[in-house]
Amino acid sequence: MDRMRSLKTSDPDILANAPSGQAKEASEPDKSNILLIMTDQQSSDLMSCVMGTQVLHTPHMDSLAEHGLRFTRAYTPNPLCVPARNSIFSGCHPHTTGIQSNSSKKLDIEKCPLMGSMFLAAGYDTGYFGKWHINAQKDVDQSGFQEMAVNQGNGHDDEIATPTIEFLTRKRDKPFLAVASFSNPHDVCQLARGEKLPGGEVGEPPPPEFCPPAPSNLAEPKNETDTMSLARRSYQASPMFPVGMFTSDDWRQLRWGYYRLIEKVDAEIGKILTAMRASGLDKTTLIIFTSDHGDCAGAHRFNQKTVFYEESVRVPLVMSFGEHNEVSVSDLLVNIGLDILPTMLDFAGIRTPSGLKGRSLKALVSGEKAKDGRKYLVVENHITQGEPVDGMEIRIQGRMVRSCDFKYCIYDRGQNREALFDMKNDLGETINLAGNPKYNRTLREHRQMLRDHAKNESDRLVDVLLAGDVGPISFPEENE
Repeated sequence: MDRMRSLKTSDPDILANAPSGQAKEASEPDKSNILLIMTDQQSSDLMSCVMGTQVLHTPHMDSLAEHGLRFTRAYTPNPLCVPARNSIFSGCHPHTTGIQSNSSKKLDIEKCPLMGSMFLAAGYDTGYFGKWHINAQKDVDQSGFQEMAVNQGNGHDDEIATPTIEFLTRKRDKPFLAVASFSNPHDVCQLARGEKLPGGEVGEPPPPEFCPPAPSNLAEPKNETDTMSLARRSYQASPMFPVGMFTSDDWRQLRWGYYRLIEKVDAEIGKILTAMRASGLDKTTLIIFTSDHGDCAGAHRFNQKTVFYEESVRVPLVMSFGEHNEVSVSDLLVNIGLDILPTMLDFAGIRTPSGLKGRSLKALVSGEKAKDGRKYLVVENHITQGEPVDGMEIRIQGRMVRSCDFKYCIYDRGQNREALFDMKNDLGETINLAGNPKYNRTLREHRQMLRDHAKNESDRLVDVLLAGDVGPISFPEENE
C-alpha cells in the first residue's frame, strides 16, 4: 500500500471541514454495519452463479448471490474508473461532479460530499482499503475515512484483505463502514498488451480450443454508428489497445486470462467473507458487491471500456443483509453511481441529502415489496484515450438511455451518431435500429427521455447532442 493514515472521529479538522448540508443522523436507532466490496473492470455476468462453472469459478461471489439479491440490470454511471468512482462515492452524476475522464481534476466536496464524511458525521467508524482512484491521493483526508490503506491502482490485491479484516473484526461500540476496493480484473488491460501484470501473473493460456469461446457478438453491429467506428479506429491505433488484428483465437485466450484474474480477486474476497462469517458479522452487516465498470473482452472487437456496449456498462451488483432477505434476482434498472449511496444511508438510518437523486434499494433487499422502479436510466461517457485518426484528435462525448426494453445512444460527433438496440430480443446489440422507420416512434420516445433527464438533472450536454438534424437516417437494407 502506498499510504496508511489513521484519523480519529474527534479530530477537529475533520469535523470542522465537514461539508455543509451533508447527511445528518436520523431518528432510527438501528444502524447496520456496511461493507462495500468493489472489483475493477468486471462485467455483469462474469460470475459462475450466472455463467456456470465450466470456464469460470467464483465461489465467494456466488455465496453472496446465494444469500442476497443479485441485480441483473445494474449500470455504471460512466464506464471509466475515475468518473465512475467519484460518482459512486458521492451519489452524483458524472456531469455533476465534473469528473468525466481519468484526470486529476479535484472533486468539489462542498458540492458533492463523499460517503465517508456522511457516515463519520453519523457516528460510524470508517475505513477504506485498496484502490482509491477518487480525485487525487492528497484528497483522502477530506474523504471522511478514518483509516486508510490505499493505492492508485498500483497495489497488490493480496494486501487488501488483511487490513480490512483487522478493521472489521475489531472490538467497538460503534457501527462501521468499510470499503474493500480491489484492482483486478483490471490487469486484463496489460494482458492484452503482453505486459507484466501488476498484480501477478496468471500463467500461459492453453490452446484456444481449451479456452472460453469468443463472444457471440464479436462482429461489429449492423449499421453501427460512424462514431463507434471512429472510436474503434482511434483506440486500435494506440499501443494501449493493440487488438485490431486479434483473431477469434486471440480473443479466446485473452478471455481465459480475464477469467483467471476474476478468480484471483474472488479468492481475496473469500478471505474477508470467511472472517465475517466466523465472527458473526455477516448477520448484522449490509454487504454490497459491485464493480466500477466492465470490459468488452472482444465484444464488437473492442477491449477495455468507455463505450456503451453492455459488456462495458453493465456491472455485477449483489446486496446481502444477514438473514433478512431471500435468495432472489431483480431486473430493476439500477444506476450504481446514484443508488448505492442512498441504499447504504437508508440501512444506516442516516437521512439522505436532498441533492442526491438516487433511489434506496433497502426495501427490495430486505424482502419487502419495492416501489415501482425507474422507467429509464442515463449513462455518460467521454472518449479521450485513443490516437488521432486522419490527423484529427478524437474526443467523443455521449449519453446512453437504458429503458426497460431498449437502449438509445447518441454522440456529439459523426453523421450517423445515434444507436437504438432492442434489449429484449438483441441483448448482444448486433443490429442498430436507429435508421429503421419501424422504430421512429421508439427513437423519438428515447430522445424525449434524454430531454427529460437533462431538464431534471441539469445535464447541459444533452441540448448540444439533440440540436440540429439527428435523424432518423434510413438504411436502405432496412426499408426493403
